[in-house]
Amino acid sequence: MTRLTITLSDERHQALKEAALKRGKSIASLIEESLDFYGIKTHQGADELVAKARARAGLSQEEAIDVAVEETRMARRP
Repeated sequence: MTRLTITLSDERHQALKEAALKRGKSIASLIEESLDFYGIKTHQGADELVAKARARAGLSQEEAIDVAVEETRMARRP
Protein backbone atom coordinates (compact mmCIF):
# COMPACT_ATOMS: atom_id res chain seq x y z
CA MET A 1 0.00 0.00 0.00
CA THR A 2 1.27 3.45 -0.89
CA ARG A 3 1.41 6.32 1.58
CA LEU A 4 0.36 9.83 0.57
CA THR A 5 0.97 13.14 2.30
CA ILE A 6 -1.46 15.98 1.67
CA THR A 7 -1.68 19.49 3.06
CA LEU A 8 -5.03 20.60 4.46
CA SER A 9 -6.13 23.68 6.30
CA ASP A 10 -6.53 23.16 10.04
CA GLU A 11 -10.28 23.55 9.64
CA ARG A 12 -10.51 20.94 6.87
CA HIS A 13 -8.37 18.51 8.85
CA GLN A 14 -10.57 18.96 11.93
CA ALA A 15 -13.72 18.44 9.84
CA LEU A 16 -12.24 15.28 8.35
CA LYS A 17 -11.33 13.93 11.80
CA GLU A 18 -14.82 14.68 13.09
CA ALA A 19 -16.50 13.05 10.08
CA ALA A 20 -14.39 9.91 10.47
CA LEU A 21 -15.15 9.74 14.19
CA LYS A 22 -18.90 10.15 13.61
CA ARG A 23 -18.87 7.30 11.13
CA GLY A 24 -16.59 5.08 13.22
CA LYS A 25 -14.02 4.97 10.44
CA SER A 26 -10.44 5.97 9.94
CA ILE A 27 -9.56 9.06 7.94
CA ALA A 28 -7.94 6.78 5.35
CA SER A 29 -11.10 4.70 4.88
CA LEU A 30 -13.21 7.85 4.62
CA ILE A 31 -10.92 9.18 1.89
CA GLU A 32 -10.99 5.79 0.08
CA GLU A 33 -14.81 5.85 0.13
CA SER A 34 -14.83 9.41 -1.18
CA LEU A 35 -12.53 8.47 -4.05
CA ASP A 36 -14.78 5.51 -4.89
CA PHE A 37 -17.83 7.78 -4.79
CA TYR A 38 -16.23 10.18 -7.25
CA GLY A 39 -15.23 7.34 -9.56
CA ILE A 40 -11.49 7.76 -9.11
CA LYS A 41 -10.15 4.53 -10.60
CA THR A 42 -7.23 3.39 -12.68
CA HIS A 43 -7.94 3.02 -16.37
CA GLN A 44 -7.83 -0.76 -15.93
CA GLY A 45 -10.28 -0.59 -13.01
CA ALA A 46 -12.69 1.51 -15.03
CA ASP A 47 -12.41 -0.88 -18.00
CA GLU A 48 -13.19 -3.84 -15.72
CA LEU A 49 -16.21 -2.04 -14.28
CA VAL A 50 -17.56 -1.25 -17.74
CA ALA A 51 -16.97 -4.85 -18.89
CA LYS A 52 -18.93 -6.22 -15.92
CA ALA A 53 -21.80 -3.79 -16.46
CA ARG A 54 -21.84 -4.51 -20.17
CA ALA A 55 -21.97 -8.25 -19.62
CA ARG A 56 -24.85 -7.96 -17.15
CA ALA A 57 -26.85 -5.56 -19.28
CA GLY A 58 -26.20 -7.09 -22.69
CA LEU A 59 -24.91 -3.75 -24.03
CA SER A 60 -22.26 -3.02 -26.62
CA GLN A 61 -19.05 -1.47 -25.32
CA GLU A 62 -20.09 1.96 -26.63
CA GLU A 63 -23.55 1.72 -25.05
CA ALA A 64 -22.05 0.64 -21.71
CA ILE A 65 -19.60 3.55 -21.72
CA ASP A 66 -22.41 5.99 -22.49
CA VAL A 67 -24.45 4.64 -19.55
CA ALA A 68 -21.42 4.75 -17.23
CA VAL A 69 -20.64 8.35 -18.16
CA GLU A 70 -24.24 9.44 -17.63
CA GLU A 71 -24.48 7.64 -14.27
CA THR A 72 -21.23 9.28 -13.14
CA ARG A 73 -22.50 12.72 -14.12
CA MET A 74 -25.75 12.15 -12.25
CA ALA A 75 -23.92 10.97 -9.13
CA ARG A 76 -21.68 14.04 -9.13
CA ARG A 77 -24.52 16.56 -9.36
CA PRO A 78 -25.12 18.47 -6.14
